[in-house]
Amino acid sequence: MPLHPITAIPDQLSWIPGSQALGEVSLFQGEETVHVKILSDRRPEGGGMAQIVRFSPPPGMLIKIVANARSDEHIYILAGGHGDKSGRQRLFPGEYLLHPQGLAHGAFLAIETTVFQVYSGEPDELLDYQILPIGG
Repeated sequence: MPLHPITAIPDQLSWIPGSQALGEVSLFQGEETVHVKILSDRRPEGGGMAQIVRFSPPPGMLIKIVANARSDEHIYILAGGHGDKSGRQRLFPGEYLLHPQGLAHGAFLAIETTVFQVYSGEPDELLDYQILPIGG
């Protein structure tokens, strides 16, 4: 089978509600708190996947995520950033993170945050996803 490039124009892709993958845990009072645009998915061929993810915590709340990396996870922050449980921002647009396969990791998101995310294989195993009051 010949190789060919995969091209995606993110502005022309629809946002997929996070609840399609995460279930009701990603909803807050019936509203989505995460959306995804899948740019490529080569897992059926033994590869990885790339996506843009937008987290939208409700006002006064933050999203707490705890996960285990099932493959290397590369994250580039496009907008917003990660914080601590008090809501104070710790990571900013333009910063990069690598979660190597097997690493348990987490994030607190108190502001709308958009990331470019690449997995070398399977996406993270989600261990916990909560919407909490800032500082709570």
